[in-house]
Amino acid sequence: MLFLLGASGYVGSAFQDLFRSRGLDYLPLSRRDLDYYDPAALVAAIHEHGATFLINAAGYTGKPNVDACEDHKAECLEGNAVLPGKIRQACEAAGIPWGHVSSGCIYTGRRNDGAGFLEEDPPNFCFRTNPCSFYSGTKALGEEVLDGAKQCYVWRLRIPFDHRHGPRNYLSKLMNYQRLLEAENSISHLGDFVESCVACWEKNLPYGTYNLTNPGSVTTREVVQRIQASLLPEREFEFFSDESEFMRLAARTPRSNCVMDTSKAEAAGLPMRPVHEALEDALKQWEFLTTTPAHYWSS
Repeated sequence: MLFLLGASGYVGSAFQDLFRSRGLDYLPLSRRDLDYYDPAALVAAIHEHGATFLINAAGYTGKPNVDACEDHKAECLEGNAVLPGKIRQACEAAGIPWGHVSSGCIYTGRRNDGAGFLEEDPPNFCFRTNPCSFYSGTKALGEEVLDGAKQCYVWRLRIPFDHRHGPRNYLSKLMNYQRLLEAENSISHLGDFVESCVACWEKNLPYGTYNLTNPGSVTTREVVQRIQASLLPEREFEFFSDESEFMRLAARTPRSNCVMDTSKAEAAGLPMRPVHEALEDALKQWEFLTTTPAHYWSS
């Protein structure tokens, strides 16, 4: 039996899709079902249902983007930094392995040598290295809380996308924003991401942190060109002249734009396709939904 926390969110729903397609026995949990901020209650539920692995896809991201976290700092801190520690406490008490959905947004740019950030590199976009967004700061704290955790995977997700139109999808965001910031990033196909998370458990890989972005990197303009070629040939996209103009006119807090090293995940055989292949596949299968599923609006 798998436990899935944050099952109603964008990432949690992708886990549910995978579990259903593979016939895996799982229990989706939201805070309406169980107060998983209470370690004792979570331990009791683990024992009651005989859970053998737990996935934490819960957290606070802000709607419609991380700027909203600046107005809800208590909730953001609780969801991204306090909650992982509570779950760690419960899972270690119950003696079961688990995985935590973290973020690569604790970095900005590249390493000093020009390469992507490795799993062991200290965050450079966090409260200890201001300036950063409050969201990124809390995600970095969440990883600090899990330092030395037993039987724990930390899965770093970055700028998720898939083939279904919705406000959490990076591709949809690019289509909807009036002006865009040119930047280079590592990004994560959501389907590849959840497959890789589950593969860590199924393959019994060593516990620890894994950068789960699709190998390679893309620029905003490159993704936009692919959107134009595949979906919106007549759409014109406008760009800010630079990051300072973006911050002055469109944002309240700095953004993480970074490149991640994926050699650890690749060596482990995790199913993250090259980024350009994953992008092409998502755009080829694109679904402009007439109604937006509720989970796209949940966290």
